[in-house]
Order: sequence, then C-alpha cells, then structure tokens
Amino acid sequence: MALAPPPLPGPGELRIAVHAAGICASDRELYEGTRAEGYVRYPVTPGHEWSGTVRAVGPGVDPGLVGRKAVAEGFRACLRCAHCREGATSLCLSGYDETGFTRPGGFAEHLVVPARLVHPLPDDADLRAAALLEPAAVVSAAVLAAAPRPGERIAVLGAGTLGLLAVQLLAAWSPARLLAVDPRRPRAEAALTMGATDACTPAELGLDRGTDAAHPYDLVLETAGAPSTAHDACLLARRGGRVVLTGMFEAGATGIDPVRLSVAQLTVRSVFGASSAAWSYAVQAFSAGLLDPARLVTHELPLERFGEAVALLGGDDPTVGKVLLRP
Repeated sequence: MALAPPPLPGPGELRIAVHAAGICASDRELYEGTRAEGYVRYPVTPGHEWSGTVRAVGPGVDPGLVGRKAVAEGFRACLRCAHCREGATSLCLSGYDETGFTRPGGFAEHLVVPARLVHPLPDDADLRAAALLEPAAVVSAAVLAAAPRPGERIAVLGAGTLGLLAVQLLAAWSPARLLAVDPRRPRAEAALTMGATDACTPAELGLDRGTDAAHPYDLVLETAGAPSTAHDACLLARRGGRVVLTGMFEAGATGIDPVRLSVAQLTVRSVFGASSAAWSYAVQAFSAGLLDPARLVTHELPLERFGEAVALLGGDDPTVGKVLLRP
C-alpha cells in the first residue's frame, strides 16, 4: 500500500520531517482517555515533544529555513489578547490549543506547524536530544519564574524528566547547595551526575520536625506533581523563600498550609506549559551546551511500538527515563 504524500504547508506554515518524539504522562492520559476535558480534541495524532528538520515552507515563509534543524512551541497562542501582548503566551485568552492534543502532533513522519512558532537550531544540534526541548521549555518557564541567584540554597522535588532538566539549568546559576529529592533513590542519585550537590528521598527530609532547621532552602522547585509535593515544597522553603510548582497535580492532592504560607511569607508561583520567552531560554541554554537532555534518554523505539512505550512509562522500573519514538 502506498504511503500518503506528505502534507502541504499553507500560508505562514512549514513542514517538518520528525526525527524523534518523546512520550510523557500526558500522552499516556491521551492514550487511555483520561486527559481532562477541554485539554484534548479527538481524533488527534499525539506527540508534543519532538524535533526534526524543515523540509518545505508555505507562502510567506522564508525559504532559507528549508534544511534547518528545528523545534516548535506547542501552544497555538492568538498573539492578540492582553496576555499574549504582554508576552504571557501560555496564558492566551483564546482558549487551550496545543500541538499533539488539539492539533496533529509529532508521532508521525511529518508535521505541519505555524512558522511563527518554530525555533531553528544550530546545524550541529543533536536532534535526539532536542526532542526534549519541550519539557526543557516548561522547566525554563519555572526557572524564569523562580529568578535564581548565585549562592542560593535550592531544592528540586522530583527527579523525573522535568526534575533532572531543572537540575541542569539551576546548576548553571552556581547555587551553594542543589538538592534533588525523589522517592526512587536511583533517580535522585542520577541528579548528582547532572549538577546536584546532594540527593535524598522524601523520608530523609525531616519535614515533620517542625523547626526552621527543617526549612533551609531559598528556592524550592517542585516538578513531580505527586499528591504531597506542593505541600512539602512549601515546608521545605525558608521563611521568605520562593516556591515554584511545575508538576501536574490531580484532584485530591494535599493542599498548601495557608498558615505556613502566611507566617513564613512565602512567594508561590505555578507553571503550566511554556511561553515564547521560556522556549527561547531553553533553546539558548541547549545551544550553549548548558543543557544536555540526551543524558535522560534510556529507550528508543520505532513509532509502531507506541503501546510498548506507554507501558514502559507507566511501569515502576526506576531505570526507565525518557522514552523516544522514532518514525
């Protein structure tokens, strides 16, 4: 049977040949039909973490982009609303619209995206690593919100994809201490090879001691989205400290103690997706060699083994890191 011809890019669009696409918990939700209403539109081709090479451009797009390695932002922001005009494109008032969830994604040979969302990469860029620039952009949004300063004491809760990318980015700020916390000790200790100075499990944190000695961190970046990690992040921050919530929480997660929040005068921010500024930050860090996402990849499978990739992602094996699909 003949393969369908590659899609033609329309005005302001370009077509990218997908090199690799990462799979994450959001893709598993889409596959299992459990993604929250309003954040998916079936039928859809999944794949919001991907990299590739520009193969064709539509009318009005620079033909010099053909042959360039590239990634692209996922959110299809309107660029007209008040939030978009102030640069907060991930808060677009036109509603949720994202590649891989409401628009065709990267689990395919080719992908058509608006050229305005594309970030060209250096000619020598590792496209295998670049497939992780979408989660790196989310982490970059958290780092920009956190505004780290050299010499600070920083903790990262969670040592999955987001957590390990956060460790790499935060290490570039020369913290006095950079702690990685994960209930899977091998994952926490993996952070030690990526810039963390310390690693432990949640049980070793001593958050139940109830003294200021248990709250020593200037900045706490939460990446796990586990039931208790938002609560624990606020306990781990010092008085006057900063907390950024990056993980995707489900209903029933432990709430933040309002007494702790008020008395300790904490600053708490949250992140969902990534703005254009965060994407630029991630691409610049990657291009400068400050970010090496390839170190997180543990499995690469052909696209037709998507079901196996989902099973790997949902298992309990701590040695499974980022799983890539290759068309």
